[in-house]
Amino acid sequence: MATLKEFEESLREHGMLMALALLERLRERDRATRTIKPARRLTGQKMTPELARAILDLHATTGMTQQEIAFKVGVNQGRVNEVIKRGKWLDDDPNAPEAIARDRAKAKVRAELQPKRPPVKRAAKPASRTPAASARRPSQQGQLVFGDL
Repeated sequence: MATLKEFEESLREHGMLMALALLERLRERDRATRTIKPARRLTGQKMTPELARAILDLHATTGMTQQEIAFKVGVNQGRVNEVIKRGKWLDDDPNAPEAIARDRAKAKVRAELQPKRPPVKRAAKPASRTPAASARRPSQQGQLVFGDL
């Protein structure tokens, strides 16, 4: 099956300029009717103690599922589960395990975004000047020496 690009090339080769013009008009009409659709994926809010309390309140007072609560408050369903089951994010303690994990992840992202510097090339060390090291010969075991014959 030919692609649209191959079809256009074939039209050009055969000199069918009217067909190319018609194809271009159809493209322009298509561009004019296109709409920009919003992203389907929502960006999650930052988990705060206030948001955690709101999640617990919704869970206690309504019959909403975790998925519905997550959609309503705009966070990941896993975060809602953490708040309900384990009580995470209820305090503002910077030493809490979830806060430490969050800070570590943020630092990792920041480090990945920064441009990496090329390694610094250092000058080579001067060669050793000991005569014994330079005068050594490889082992002559098992080699014939012409003077021995």
